[in-house]
Amino acid sequence: MSGKIRALVADDEPIARDRVVSLLAGEPDVEVVSQCATGSEARAAIEQSRLDLLFLDIQMPEMSGLDLARAIQANGEPAVVFVTAHDQYALPAFEVHALDYLLKPFSAERFRAALGHAREHLARRRAGGGPIGLTSGGAASAVAAHEPRKRLMVKSGGRIHLVRTVDIDWCEAAGNYVRMHAGPHEYLVRETMAHLESQLDRQQFMRIHRSTIVNVDRIVEMQSSFNGEYVVQLRNGTRLTLSRGYRDAIQARLGKPL
Repeated sequence: MSGKIRALVADDEPIARDRVVSLLAGEPDVEVVSQCATGSEARAAIEQSRLDLLFLDIQMPEMSGLDLARAIQANGEPAVVFVTAHDQYALPAFEVHALDYLLKPFSAERFRAALGHAREHLARRRAGGGPIGLTSGGAASAVAAHEPRKRLMVKSGGRIHLVRTVDIDWCEAAGNYVRMHAGPHEYLVRETMAHLESQLDRQQFMRIHRSTIVNVDRIVEMQSSFNGEYVVQLRNGTRLTLSRGYRDAIQARLGKPL
């Protein structure tokens, strides 16, 4: 992606606003071009400047962050990351296609993960690719900023499902989507494998192939295949490929050489 990401930070709490600005100051590819204390100020700044990315508080005077996002979402620009102390707005954030939802207080690591998601989205958009909105795990990353997700919010078939992560058997890449397998159910969601993986418990879920994430509690057997690969069998009979590049990680988890 060429050029700096032009960002706006809007929050009626100066300390909270300054923290986001301070975190962005350490990112050489990001320029904070506007800081606002109200939704109305932010809307005026958006109309006056070319902006790529907004960090919006939700509860602000004059105009909420959600109302502002609804007002600008028609043209898909700029992208939005919500920054809030309230977890009850995750679903509305999902509906306005926000990129992420940071729940205060959040760590610098969690902030960098959200910014990385934004970079990926903006790069795809500039390349003419599809958007990466706050779908599936993206919405869910909001509500527990410091812990792996216990539930993922998944939009499928016109409905929004809350899927417990312990119920997920495995996930596979499917083009610009991820197909999530949970018992008898399958969900096709617009998400990247990397972003989904970042929200799952790394003690429970592991990448066994660049296109496959598996719940290690579901593994019942592994058989040597060829070229250093293995066939992993799950409780439900599903057979998956463990590629050589991920063999060492599985070996370390199991505590036994393969």
